[in-house]
Amino acid sequence: MANLSAEYLLTKLSDAKNHFERALDCKHTEFDDLYPYMIEHPQFFWYKRYVAWSELLTLIKLSEELEIDWKSQFTEKQAEYVTSRVMSSRVLDEWYETNDSKEHVG
Repeated sequence: MANLSAEYLLTKLSDAKNHFERALDCKHTEFDDLYPYMIEHPQFFWYKRYVAWSELLTLIKLSEELEIDWKSQFTEKQAEYVTSRVMSSRVLDEWYETNDSKEHVG
C-alpha cells in the first residue's frame, strides 16, 4: 500500500475546497456531468453544495487523522465553519469574507 504524502492530501483538499466554492457560485462542476438531468430540478443546487461540502469534510477528517495541518488552506472563519461541520445558510452567505462588512462610524 502506498503512503499518502501530506502534499498529495493537501492537493486533494485544495481541489475539494475549489469544488465546494464552485458549487457555492453555481458554476460547473463534475457533479453536473454525473447528473445532467438534475439541473432541471430546483433542489439541484442545494444537493450539489451538500455533496461538495461532504467531500470537503471527508478530506478534512482524513487530514486530522493523519495529523496534517489543513487549516492553512482556509481563512480563520472558514476553518471555524468546517470545524462546526454544519453547512448552514451562514456558511453559504459568509464563506467568502469581504471588506464590505458593516462598520459603524463614530
